Amino acid sequence: MKSSAVVGGMTLISRVLGFVRDILFAAAFGAGAGMDAFLVALKIPNFGRRMFAEGAFAQSFVPVFTETRTRGTHEDVSDLLSRVSGTLGGVLGAITLVGCLASPLLMGLFAPGFADDPAQFALGADMLRWTFPYLMFISLTAMAGGVLNSYGQFAVPAITPVILNICLIAAAFIDNDSVQVLAYAVFAAGILQLAAQLPSLRRLNLTPRPRWGWGDARVQRIMKLMVPIMIGSSVAQVSLLLDTIIASFLVTGSVSWLYFADRLMEFPLGLFSIAIGTVILPTLSAQFASQSDTAFSDTLDWALKLLLLVGLPAALGLFVLAGPLVVTLFQYRAFTATDVHMTAAALMAYAFGFMGFSLVKILVPGFYARQETRIPVRYAITALLSGMALSVTGVLVAVHFEFGAPHAVLAAATSTSAWINALLLFGRLRRDGVYVPVAAPWKTFGLRLLLANLAMVTVVVVLQGPLQLWLDLPLLDRVLRLLWVLAAAGLSYGAMLFLTGLRPHHLHRRS
Repeated sequence: MKSSAVVGGMTLISRVLGFVRDILFAAAFGAGAGMDAFLVALKIPNFGRRMFAEGAFAQSFVPVFTETRTRGTHEDVSDLLSRVSGTLGGVLGAITLVGCLASPLLMGLFAPGFADDPAQFALGADMLRWTFPYLMFISLTAMAGGVLNSYGQFAVPAITPVILNICLIAAAFIDNDSVQVLAYAVFAAGILQLAAQLPSLRRLNLTPRPRWGWGDARVQRIMKLMVPIMIGSSVAQVSLLLDTIIASFLVTGSVSWLYFADRLMEFPLGLFSIAIGTVILPTLSAQFASQSDTAFSDTLDWALKLLLLVGLPAALGLFVLAGPLVVTLFQYRAFTATDVHMTAAALMAYAFGFMGFSLVKILVPGFYARQETRIPVRYAITALLSGMALSVTGVLVAVHFEFGAPHAVLAAATSTSAWINALLLFGRLRRDGVYVPVAAPWKTFGLRLLLANLAMVTVVVVLQGPLQLWLDLPLLDRVLRLLWVLAAAGLSYGAMLFLTGLRPHHLHRRS
């Protein structure tokens, strides 16, 4: 609980600054062609980051590193880190060089609709040359963060994303007339984020001395684990990239509307779901290494309860308050009322899948900590193919019947894909006996959650009022009204949980 609070607290700071960044983006650049081009240029290395750095590499490196630390000496740990950093750096350096040289090809692949506007296409390709190296820097940063997490040090890796937001905010202030300055800021942030990890590694006497280690058995094991995990971890990102590809053919602004909606959804996802998933992976890996099956199940049970406690009201809040949230945070200067309606529609669709995305973040470590990669990959591919079919079919139907927000159909398809993945993962963990919940506490806990969320939604619906009211309010009144609604919602939720008997000890692990 304490570690989750540390990660959540550090992540909160990053997410708040991320909101400041996105508010500046919306106000300075709106949802036009230039912003669409930058978002695609940022999304391509971010795809690699989430699939490779935060996904495949982190999930395969941490179990092997934890096992080496548990069973080996400090010299073994240091040697493994040096070999992994040298191998990872060499591979990523080559990938970065190819990516920079092939930026027009990548832009054509991930945003083919931009080809109709040569200026927008050229701008996107140029910015991609500056943003693509971020993949290499952030992957090495993720390696360092995995080491620190394995030693129970969660604060530094969790606060590191703040650097990217600070760089982008500074860039928007320096020059809010040219979107290209944002690409330069991404490049600088990658270097600074990696540098920020080094002092903590030095204090552990684990400063890497990179050397090529492709033939090392431990490195080979990490690579063997990483390939299927990479496929599994990429499902949500492939879905989002497919959304971008299709959105590039839709009306100008569709990419930006999806981005701003996704950013709002990512706030609680990073604050709660990713934080919990980050904390439990080293714990699950250690429990598997020591063959503590009951403790392994208890850790998953604790994580799922904590996720539902904080994630379910967040999902409902995103859905019910979609319009007011978008108006309050983004509707200034270049961001129009039309942008508000379109972004809110996408946010409601993403809110539907919030718990699906969150459950995947919690359930996947239950497989990867046991170094089981094939099953989640198979389920991930099933979910991905289902989402792709829904995206293409849904947009074609929406365009044919002139549905006003076809981009929201893309978000809904991505959300459905996340739910399919989550349900398949949960079913398998239960079927294999890896996760064995106790029915009676869950029935009581579920009833409490139901009553608390009903109370919260009722309060929000009564207090928020029509969307036009929010559009007509000045900035300060919007902020105060939103804070009032959120405070009332939080108080009603907490009060109902308390009145129905929920206490902190109910969230403790059984063992």
